[in-house]
Amino acid sequence: MIRVLKVGGRPQADPTLASRIAEAWDAFSGAMVVVHGGGDDVSALQQSLGIASQFVDGRRVTTAQDLELVRMALSGTANKRLVASLVREGVRAVGLSGEDASLIAATPVDSSRLGHVGAPQRVNASLLLHLLDGGYLPVISPVSRNVGHELGPALNVNADDAAAAIAVAIEADELLIVTDVAGVLVDNAPTSSLTLAEARGLIHDGRAAGGMRAKLSAAITAAEGGVKRVRITDLRGIKDHETGTLVQ
Repeated sequence: MIRVLKVGGRPQADPTLASRIAEAWDAFSGAMVVVHGGGDDVSALQQSLGIASQFVDGRRVTTAQDLELVRMALSGTANKRLVASLVREGVRAVGLSGEDASLIAATPVDSSRLGHVGAPQRVNASLLLHLLDGGYLPVISPVSRNVGHELGPALNVNADDAAAAIAVAIEADELLIVTDVAGVLVDNAPTSSLTLAEARGLIHDGRAAGGMRAKLSAAITAAEGGVKRVRITDLRGIKDHETGTLVQ
């Protein structure tokens, strides 16, 4: 069984995260991939330079200057911080970005509105499977290689989208999207499950907005791509397989 674990920026601030991932790594016999965000790190770096953060449908508007900051914050600070904490827990964690070995090849999405933002087109699944076979835990920043000829060599890919693409490519049994809420809220209360049609409805009528809109879109992509089990949950869901919202 292969599991893809996507960890948002805010859950990364929890001091128990590394131990929770280490326990899950042991429980899944080393068959797990971690993809991380780090939006708060990016926003803090932008703020320190007097740059305002902008979002459209939960995705960060990214200028050429912003992209260099995203690279520093995600592929640098957030990735190495998470890898170091996992190594301290005894996990053979290896930090990568989507740019390394063209792990995630992406193309621009609506550059007139979003700038240097991309969507995954291909994943180098053989690299991830090679690392897993060697007993290593891949820890992935979603900054990805731009396969087009415009906007430079890299693109800012939403971590939820990156995790969904990876889960489909390596034929994962589960995609777990870990956020700072207990699950998807419907009428101000977490719901235990959503059909794909219900998830699309929440996006369409605007009840799922911002970051949750992006998470539901990624969950739909993964489920339609053959991932058997997709959940959106808080940190408890790393161990407790019944928490959160199951999207199927």
